[in-house]
Amino acid sequence: MLDGLDDIDWARLGHAYGAADDLPGHLRALRSPDPETRDEALVELYTRIVHQGGRFEASAYAVPFLLELLADSGTPDPSAVLWLLTGVAVGSDEAVLPDGVPVAAQRRVAEGGRALLAAKPPPWSGEDETQKEYVEYAYVDSLDAADQARLWAYVELAAYDAVRAGVPLFRALLAHPDAGVRTGAAYALAWFPEEAEGSVPALAGALDAASSPAVDAAVTPAEVATLLVASGLLGAAPDPRWLADPRPIVRCAAAIGRARVLGPQSDPATVDELMRWAATPASQGARAVPGDAEPAGASVPTRPGDADPEDRSALTGPGDADAAMPGGTGPALPDEPADGEWVPFLGGDLAGYAGLALRQLGPRHAARGLGALLDRLPTVSGDQSLTVLGATLRLAFPDGPVPAGTPVSALTPEQRRLAEVLGRSTAPWLIDGQEFGNVAMLLHEHGLPDDRAAMRAYLTGDA
Repeated sequence: MLDGLDDIDWARLGHAYGAADDLPGHLRALRSPDPETRDEALVELYTRIVHQGGRFEASAYAVPFLLELLADSGTPDPSAVLWLLTGVAVGSDEAVLPDGVPVAAQRRVAEGGRALLAAKPPPWSGEDETQKEYVEYAYVDSLDAADQARLWAYVELAAYDAVRAGVPLFRALLAHPDAGVRTGAAYALAWFPEEAEGSVPALAGALDAASSPAVDAAVTPAEVATLLVASGLLGAAPDPRWLADPRPIVRCAAAIGRARVLGPQSDPATVDELMRWAATPASQGARAVPGDAEPAGASVPTRPGDADPEDRSALTGPGDADAAMPGGTGPALPDEPADGEWVPFLGGDLAGYAGLALRQLGPRHAARGLGALLDRLPTVSGDQSLTVLGATLRLAFPDGPVPAGTPVSALTPEQRRLAEVLGRSTAPWLIDGQEFGNVAMLLHEHGLPDDRAAMRAYLTGDA
């Protein structure tokens, strides 16, 4: 088991904190019978090879061993290994939703990156941290912006392609006896459109099996929902019958998958389901049952800094959020709820994902979509606020940002409605009760005031 692990010159490879010579020990620890040891190893691997959603030179080298662990029935926690592999493949999925991985574009950007990586000096290694030299950081900093983009794209693509080799294994795991592994396998398959020809039938077979009365009790709603979203991301629209499923998250997933494939040609039932979920208050959570009394959006409310060499490698990619991770330590991926309704996409924020998917419906539904998002915006904070606000800004500013200092009277009605909702709402500005700088930055980039007091003054003409 793990043959060849010590044959790699890990000290010449870099991860988020420098030389990767500590990775073999962490990889071996994933087979430990002690859960605490495995959890510690998982934390260390996440922070080193998927730090803040970025991938590193050593990330791709770790993947074959992770795949070997995943395939071995003696590995104690295969679902944890599966989530880690998916993180290595795509980093943070928020960066590629709602459309999926634009792998063809990434391959174009990565052209020339291999030579740049080959020219990189090996990372510093040694015992005395006071003598540490950030040679990788200095090398990357010496490149111009275009070459840095090529280098990062190549590093991340190498990690992605290493995980892609596991697609046949992921398909096989759709029949695993553990629901968490089956769900993770469907989630992993969603990110490899170049493998859709074989993955779509595998997902369809799993959906057929999930519909069988003989196995229905063992299949969780989250598993079915993940299969439906994954199918859509690979270009196969879920059957419309799923829109009538009694389980709310299954209906939502079907609508998300159908919108991904059908776009502006989406049927009214798909559109209505997306709108209801996009308007769902955050207090109802990702497993909410959106109300059906009034169509969502029918009423409109009235009037990334410089790299830090002290804690991360210069070879980080453009990711901006820690990769999802099970176990409750480090960058957390929530454990699947007991009732099996946690869907892994967008960290479990299914309502937020529905909001992102609204743009796939095209301009005909833009006004209604904006209304739905504005219904939800006052109730969200933190990362959910960023998701909803980003989707709302896209609809309210279809032609791009306005110049800073644009008077409120010059805003479009849609832009003014957004400003008014933000002016009278507290939650969207906050993360864990503190001002959320990312929200301020996003608004500033669109020409709007970047704190609530300034927004209120702007609306009253006192700015």
